[in-house]
Amino acid sequence: MPTSRNTFSSWRRRLAQRAVHAGWAWVQRTGAVTAEHPGRFRFGAIGPSTRLAFPLGTVFGEPWIHLGSHCIVAEQVTLTAGLMPDLDLGPDPILRVGDGVVLGRGSHVIADTTVTIGSDCYFGPYVYVTSTNHSYDDPHQPIGRQWPRMEPVEIGDGCWIGTGAVILPGARIGRNVVVAAGAVVRGTVPDRCVVAGAPARVVRRWDPVEGWQPPLRTPPPVPIPDGVTPDQLSALSGLDEETAARLAALDPDTPDASADVPVQSGDVRAES
Repeated sequence: MPTSRNTFSSWRRRLAQRAVHAGWAWVQRTGAVTAEHPGRFRFGAIGPSTRLAFPLGTVFGEPWIHLGSHCIVAEQVTLTAGLMPDLDLGPDPILRVGDGVVLGRGSHVIADTTVTIGSDCYFGPYVYVTSTNHSYDDPHQPIGRQWPRMEPVEIGDGCWIGTGAVILPGARIGRNVVVAAGAVVRGTVPDRCVVAGAPARVVRRWDPVEGWQPPLRTPPPVPIPDGVTPDQLSALSGLDEETAARLAALDPDTPDASADVPVQSGDVRAES
């Protein structure tokens, strides 16, 4: 009898888990914010194919928040414009997010004054971007009661901001910059470099003649060609090293370049 009760209890638990997971998946789909389904939010602009996952973090001042197209805003991301809700911030947007931007889970973008995030920027989880910092000019007053300092923030196109990075007021980050996880960035960062540390400093730069300096420690990854199917990728993984090397060395512009490479079982060319 105890075995039967345990079996029944386990069955009920599995059923309840499935119901909870299915219900939560429905809630997430229904609660997601898009241009077609903005819910209670009235963003100044949401581009096509942009999606804000549910649940969001704190969001206010959305009439002054402009989001580009094809953006992904993960769960628990906070987006604010202005020091507090229900302020009139004027005719121009305060927070601008470009096209194709990814904001990782739990990130914060606090735009009490202008914050601009360029297109194709990728944020890891829990990145903190703010245009405001506490001031402590008067040593006799509580810091939280003193008027904060505000400076615009700019993040150029194509940047990768690592997990837990902090972008402070006044930061000007160039294009295609890597900000290492946990870095604290202030001031101006040039294009095409890597910054790390607290405060962040440049640890690698791109030179037009010599490339990355110091040199990268690993070779660049080879992109998957357009049109390759999952079955073909699986077949490629089964090739021996010699055949894979010969395929990689082929000139695709030579019509009979593959004539001397034997077609093995599972060879990607056998599928085409």
